[in-house]
Amino acid sequence: MKLNVNISITHDNSASSLSEHKFLISQKSKIPEEDIKGIYLLKKSIDARQREILIHYTYEVFINEPFIINKYNFNYKNVSDKDRVIIIGAGPAGLFAALRLIELGMKPVVIERGKSVENRKLDISSITRKRFIDENSNYCFGEGGAGTYSDGKLYTRSTKKGDVNRILNIFREHGASENILVDSHPHIGTDKLPSIIAAIRNTIINNGGEIHYDKCVMDIIINNQQASGVITKCGNKYEGKAVILATGHSARDIYEMLLRKKILIEAKPFAVGVRVEHPQQLIDNIQYHNNIKIKNLPASSYNLACQSGNK
Repeated sequence: MKLNVNISITHDNSASSLSEHKFLISQKSKIPEEDIKGIYLLKKSIDARQREILIHYTYEVFINEPFIINKYNFNYKNVSDKDRVIIIGAGPAGLFAALRLIELGMKPVVIERGKSVENRKLDISSITRKRFIDENSNYCFGEGGAGTYSDGKLYTRSTKKGDVNRILNIFREHGASENILVDSHPHIGTDKLPSIIAAIRNTIINNGGEIHYDKCVMDIIINNQQASGVITKCGNKYEGKAVILATGHSARDIYEMLLRKKILIEAKPFAVGVRVEHPQQLIDNIQYHNNIKIKNLPASSYNLACQSGNK
């Protein structure tokens, strides 16, 4: 039998050993320690609502059964000579679609208007150093999408978007820290994301997929009411069994093209975000109540929400 058990430990004792955690689990669940064959950490979070700061742990407990962890198996296979599917955009949606196509035995051909994540970094630095913006290679456009040089936070409030743990494990397989699998607010970090994006690209190419940079799509080929390829501004034609649109929210020219071709576009609500920055020490002191042992805690996070009328 397997059972999920929550335990809480004060933050200054959070480095306690796994055997001590097992003892606390035994006490909490009233299950004899000898019947617990293994414990596996599922989630870890910090609770700073009270003066005494707690670390909450959620463990999967194996009771009188073998301690076997079912790890994700990503069955990437060589798809060099398989049916092609064209993907417009090499942001997170496009890259993860390419990985999934490879698992399903189809060849992804990714068309990206911007540059590779390495070359894109140079163009982004030019924005501040030279006041020059490349309209196809900047914070919005290029391999990895808008988030690559933005922040690296991975948490979501949605519970209806599929298996989030699968996505976290893909990031882990490509170089992210193991901590993202258990942290309540997983965070890869902007400093690490570019190398992870490059590793995902290598998985795609090494398994027979293709990624084409500096290729801005200007038209979609339609045959018998089915999208079967794209044409780029430089005249290249890429054809396949289907087309996946993964352009993100900034490719206005793509949406205008879809409108001209009378391809259905469904409007959806959108949110406007404002970035507010505070000194980390200030937020730490507020969240951790000026705790003198604040150095033993990670940088704190917080949410600020505001509602303005009924509009």
